[in-house]
Amino acid sequence: MSATLGIDEHVERVRQGFERVGPQEAFAAAAEGALLVDIRYQALREHDGLIPGAVVVERNELEWRLDPQGGHRIPQAVGHDLRIVVICNEGYASTLAVASLHQLGLRGATDLVGGFQAWKAAGLPVTL
Repeated sequence: MSATLGIDEHVERVRQGFERVGPQEAFAAAAEGALLVDIRYQALREHDGLIPGAVVVERNELEWRLDPQGGHRIPQAVGHDLRIVVICNEGYASTLAVASLHQLGLRGATDLVGGFQAWKAAGLPVTL
């Protein structure tokens, strides 16, 4: 019988495969041309606001929108070397999203530690 892996352990293992960024690092990365991608669902965006300049791509469409070879990509998805910071609400779903993007060859993808809530708590720009 094989041991099962719980979600918490799985997320921790996934995180070992890339370097995550904090709010200030994400802000600086965006200023240097990184693509901030907000994967939160609409109700959270309406309740808490948006990060100015972030592209909204809900989680269920992420791979199709960011794959530079895909027919449904967003205009910003111009290459596999693109620096991407994925942002969810608290920094959990974004970790799993980054793992999926890495499988597509988007090795410049990372996520925001603490998600949108950490961005907001850091006093970084938010529009309502």
